[in-house]
Amino acid sequence: METTKELKLAVLIDADNVPYSNIKGMLEEISKYGTPTFKRIYGDWTAPTLSGWKTVLLQNAITPVQQYSYTAGKNSSDSALIIDAMDILYTGGVDGFCIVSSDSDFTRLATRLREAGMKVFGIGEKKTPYAFIAACNKFIYIEILKKEVKEVIVSKTNSKETVKKTAPGATVSAVASIDRELVKLISDSINDIADEESEWVFLGVLGSLIIKKQPDFDPRNYGYKKLLDLIKTIKEIEIDERPTGKNNISHFYVRTK
Repeated sequence: METTKELKLAVLIDADNVPYSNIKGMLEEISKYGTPTFKRIYGDWTAPTLSGWKTVLLQNAITPVQQYSYTAGKNSSDSALIIDAMDILYTGGVDGFCIVSSDSDFTRLATRLREAGMKVFGIGEKKTPYAFIAACNKFIYIEILKKEVKEVIVSKTNSKETVKKTAPGATVSAVASIDRELVKLISDSINDIADEESEWVFLGVLGSLIIKKQPDFDPRNYGYKKLLDLIKTIKEIEIDERPTGKNNISHFYVRTK
């Protein structure tokens, strides 16, 4: 993952297309990539279907934007979010945007923001159409954030014996399986940037390239917290740990066998 904590981000949430149950987990995830300077959520707050959001907005300092549904079956909050995004792009002084939605209608918006030099992070459910995912620099599935919250609860309530049975680096469960396509993606990426003499690739550089190729890639999708933990399960890839000599810190390099 790239170190982008200095980024100033505009967080724009489509209340009609994401669940409110894990808003805290979403905001904690966003904080890994930058500092939210705008936090706005769009929807028709007169609709009973959005009543669940109201209890969490004040707790997380999110500004609700009212958008009435003028026509049945139409999501009018999409246009309000898009207009605000373009206003912020030209006047807000941000470095990037986080669009929280599972709606493909924001595909063109994400593309336009990236054309303007913005970093674009997406958060949505696994059902999100790939067109929107591909338009983002990085896309995170809400389902893996839910798993992390559940893991913390299990760790606090279960006995120590039960916790020890959890594999190192593993989360509670996954939203995708390790298959040949994933192995090929990682192996091809290693070969794309491998040093011609040693064939070793620094793990951090590999992770950045994989995300550029597949924006929704995340080790947590497969049940692991870190890329290293995921790669340890792939027998076709060799790992080399190189101590730096500073504070027991090591750098990891990988290559295909």
